[in-house]
Amino acid sequence: MDTRPSLLTELDALPTRWDVHGTLAAPVEAVAALLLAVAEGRVGDDNLLILARAAAAQQGAMTVVAEPGVDTYRAELAGPVEPVEIQVDRAHARVAVQSWYAGVHHATACPAGTRVTHRVLRVLPEHPGFTAGIAEIGLHARMTRDLRRVLEVIADRLGCPQPVLPTRAESPAYAILSTGPA
Repeated sequence: MDTRPSLLTELDALPTRWDVHGTLAAPVEAVAALLLAVAEGRVGDDNLLILARAAAAQQGAMTVVAEPGVDTYRAELAGPVEPVEIQVDRAHARVAVQSWYAGVHHATACPAGTRVTHRVLRVLPEHPGFTAGIAEIGLHARMTRDLRRVLEVIADRLGCPQPVLPTRAESPAYAILSTGPA
């Protein structure tokens, strides 16, 4: 019997190392439905959207497989890279992934509609999925780019205005790396 805590329980105990957020002028229920859509099958804009722009998914080489437990999955990739662990918490509108990084996307209601936050809590540079490309563009820049892409797909699907993401100058605190333990 697996006595290890769930991915979300494990991540909830860690400090946030980096985070970015964006806002959509749409109801949180509608945004969450698209953000949390995870089922067995090929990864794409309709399934595990937060990883749909990953290189493996773009090449059709990433597939979601259900794991034991409610809303627990893994994404299998072609090649030597370890599977991505995924857990969805529909009650709190959040989805967690663990690969070369561990992160959580979370949708919450806000006066403008829905705020989606992407937090990274752990990075594993020794993981085979970690590449030098991360260091080249910087993790915060990559997170911002990836969140913008996710929110653009959701905005297009819901027919709402394009997302609003703060610039780095507007939110310098989001780029600060914690000096605490990883």
